[in-house]
Amino acid sequence: MHKQALIPYLLLLGDSALIQGQRLCEWCGKAPALEEELALMNVGLDLVGQARNWLEYATELLDDGRDADALAFRRDERAFRNLLLVEQPNGDFAVTMLKQFLYDAWHHAVLEGLAASADERIAGIAAKGLKEVSYHLRRSGEWVQRLGDGTEESRRRMLDAIPVLWRFTVELTAANDHEVQLAQAGIAADPAHVARRWQATVSALFASVELPLPKAASHFYLDGRQGLHTEHLGLLLAEMQFLPRAYPDATW
Repeated sequence: MHKQALIPYLLLLGDSALIQGQRLCEWCGKAPALEEELALMNVGLDLVGQARNWLEYATELLDDGRDADALAFRRDERAFRNLLLVEQPNGDFAVTMLKQFLYDAWHHAVLEGLAASADERIAGIAAKGLKEVSYHLRRSGEWVQRLGDGTEESRRRMLDAIPVLWRFTVELTAANDHEVQLAQAGIAADPAHVARRWQATVSALFASVELPLPKAASHFYLDGRQGLHTEHLGLLLAEMQFLPRAYPDATW
């Protein structure tokens, strides 16, 4: 019974990390400073590595001959289960760092819960990833503070970024039946606890630099967990998947 619920949950974790990592790697050659470019690429590579761990577990449960690379590069848009937030365009540096922070706050809370999972495979992956994501959250939070409490221009850009991204945060505090079922079995992170941790982390940081905290998002007409995405994911996948699809038998 848990297997059918676990597969989409693993895809949620793996796809979200993969797509966020891909977005960060789009900054290669475009970041505002060399040090920031290296940091963005390192975070992106961390997330891609975590995505592989989750997707490899998913392929074992699917048991249909596909490997993690096939899930990453051969699935169509509607088969992805990532959060809507991570597929949104990078925008300017303020949008990128706010998006990273909102995702990191959710990701950190989820991995904290998963580190105590009754599934030893999940607990091991989460414990390893938590060390990386603790750094990700600290770094993105510092950038939100720096931009929100910096110059007039940096604060304006951070204020502009909030309404661009906030509507997609509804998925960070909501859960579907699969996640509730897995949490009750001690396998997944408790969605209610994750929501409280996310809200507390975001509220505290926004208050520290007097950024306005919008009302909690309650509904959005799309749902990444169900494969209903914004138009941005298809464009991202067209670029990310081009070579493996054009040359399916190529090897390095």
